[in-house]
Amino acid sequence: MLDFIPFFSNNGMDGVFRHGQGLMQYFVVMIDYGRRGREAIVDPEITRREVVARVTSGEYTNISFIHEIDGSSVEDITADILSAAALPETEAQEVDLQAARFDHLRDLRKASVG
Repeated sequence: MLDFIPFFSNNGMDGVFRHGQGLMQYFVVMIDYGRRGREAIVDPEITRREVVARVTSGEYTNISFIHEIDGSSVEDITADILSAAALPETEAQEVDLQAARFDHLRDLRKASVG
């Protein structure tokens, strides 16, 4: 019986595109608390940059996964976010101990003269 009833504006696409905006995009961060369970943090207003900042600051720890929801598609971006949040590794520079000693002696001489 419902096959014969026309649905003109009930296709769900009315509110999808608003003022040039695309589909709704948000992030789901799943935190694992071990025996105490898991928590999904879903905030539609948070951006990718803010998720990276929260991972870097340590606010999000014990992350099970991070999903990006874009319209009706879901993408696992855990590795991307964790690599973006990793601190850049810098190589240790060689220290010239003799130059450091000479600089220290020069500073001592300057301090004693003035």
